[in-house]
Amino acid sequence: MSIQAPRAVVLIRPRHFTPNPATATDNTFQSPAIGDAETIARAAWHEVTDAAAELERHGVTVHLFDDERDDRADAVFPNNWFSTHSGGHVAVYPMQSPSRRGERREDVIELLKREYRVQDVIDYSGLEYDDVFLEGTGAMVLDHLSRIAYTVRSTRADPIALERFCTNFGYEPMAFDAVDEHGCPIYHSNVLMCVATDFAMIGLDFIADQKRRAEVVDRLGDHGRDVIELSREQIREFAGNAIELQGREGRILALSTRALASLTAQQRSTIEKSCAIVPLSVPTIELAGGSVRCMLAGIHLDPRTR
Repeated sequence: MSIQAPRAVVLIRPRHFTPNPATATDNTFQSPAIGDAETIARAAWHEVTDAAAELERHGVTVHLFDDERDDRADAVFPNNWFSTHSGGHVAVYPMQSPSRRGERREDVIELLKREYRVQDVIDYSGLEYDDVFLEGTGAMVLDHLSRIAYTVRSTRADPIALERFCTNFGYEPMAFDAVDEHGCPIYHSNVLMCVATDFAMIGLDFIADQKRRAEVVDRLGDHGRDVIELSREQIREFAGNAIELQGREGRILALSTRALASLTAQQRSTIEKSCAIVPLSVPTIELAGGSVRCMLAGIHLDPRTR
């Protein structure tokens, strides 16, 4: 058991998925839609259905919600609008794009209260009126062992909101600049890096400041973690967008089939020392610029006893 690897997740199965043109400006991982809208939406629906079944097959508890509204193109990415934390705490986040703010769902929060021990819900969404944004565990990659919030600076990760979150939830903020080959800031930290119990994966080439890069590597190495460096090409294949979960027979690393195909034999070997690798096929959803980690909101709460 590891506090880094939740036993349960929330998944949202979309009915009207499409790459969101309102978020394409700063999300350079996003691709144009290929095919008609109905075909794309149907493919995304099946990808989430199959992903849920595969995670359940490995012993992960999946809380699967359907999204029936036609105005939530990115509903499949719930980790951007809420996160859960040990001790019974839930955070709700301010979203940059007005088109995404309707993704926040009271029925999801009520499920958490009903099935898990929730002490409080801290809602930061009011910061949207001040143009202050922090898009959850997309904007932050949380190290629950060392209590560090790794955060790439961007318009989706405001320092004011980051400081408030870290103060409320007991994390140390570790913010840094990361840009792609064209000088565009990486839009979400979780496409750049993944922190697991015994290893971390990160695209170090995106961090131009050598001193800050070394500091990040040093902190990631806490608790004897192996630090796996990902190339620019691997980051573009979503290799950094992975999440460690607790399965029936041990920890697993959930990532996309595309991401897994980009890893070297040595990288896979390092991961498999502590995790079984579970690939999920989500090529349609990846058109929106996010992959498996973006789809899974981990539940770090104690379940209620029945």
